[in-house]
Amino acid sequence: MADVPSMRELLGDDPPQNWGKWGDDDEVGALNYLDAGQVLRGVASVRNGQVFTLQCPMGHPHGDPVFPGREGIKREMVWDHDVFESGEGPSFPGGIRATDDKAEIFLQGSSQYDALGHAWYDDTLWNGRHADTTTGGGMSWASILPIAERGVAGRGVLIDMARHRGKEWLDKGETFTHRDLEEAASAQGTSIEDRDILLVRTGFLKYFYATPSEEFYEGFIEPGLTYSRELVEWFQDKEIPNLVTDTIANEVTADPESGVLLPLHASLLRNLGISLAEIIWLDDLADACAADGRWDFLYTAAPLKIHEATGSPVNPVVIR
Repeated sequence: MADVPSMRELLGDDPPQNWGKWGDDDEVGALNYLDAGQVLRGVASVRNGQVFTLQCPMGHPHGDPVFPGREGIKREMVWDHDVFESGEGPSFPGGIRATDDKAEIFLQGSSQYDALGHAWYDDTLWNGRHADTTTGGGMSWASILPIAERGVAGRGVLIDMARHRGKEWLDKGETFTHRDLEEAASAQGTSIEDRDILLVRTGFLKYFYATPSEEFYEGFIEPGLTYSRELVEWFQDKEIPNLVTDTIANEVTADPESGVLLPLHASLLRNLGISLAEIIWLDDLADACAADGRWDFLYTAAPLKIHEATGSPVNPVVIR
């Protein structure tokens, strides 16, 4: 740790920022790019009406893919047949009976969206607010609620890096850049256009479900995009509103050169206001795109409206 630079040292004193671009009180950041015209551009990408839901199942027998330190869902039945047969269940007029259950979850313990205030450095969140807005039992600034109230809809484009590199899934710690994304897009016969919702498949969720948990988490480091100022400027110049990946942290876990943890969370989420969606199941969608050579579609997502929350589970819906 002594040899690892601070986030400010890595990113510089004048990193690319979108603070104030949509006003000092903005809490949804680059999602502002998704105006009505962008939604209609996404609708125009629908060709055959295929529907794909992209959430990973919660409570899967294999376990739930979560960042180390979090746990998967803990679900408990409250009402079931035995409860009613024992006489412990409620009695309803007419005799109807029902099941009921409850769950304890990490709100970022499944396919999910980060709040813009979820990650910060130098005690400052998205749009320049102080990190003390995260204290007191919730996030009073840039929580998930503004994103959930707004919703996400626009043209999505999927870049399948695993397929492009001829692999079922990328290796642990394997990296790629914006140049690699553009090269893969060209090989797919598509392009990443301004204001596209960018989906990137690494195959790492497929690896999660195919391997024992101990192997998956050993020396935990995911594949993904790696930091450079040029990459951040590319995201800013293309006005990308939302990055969506099939990894837990949306970027290579630790920068391979500096050792800094999650610098793109600082650069894209905190500084540019780009929404991050993580643990998104992309394999079925990728197979369909590869089958007919169409990699763009209408992408929609609506996180849960949870007051002052740091993030929320989500089940994005794609229509092709």
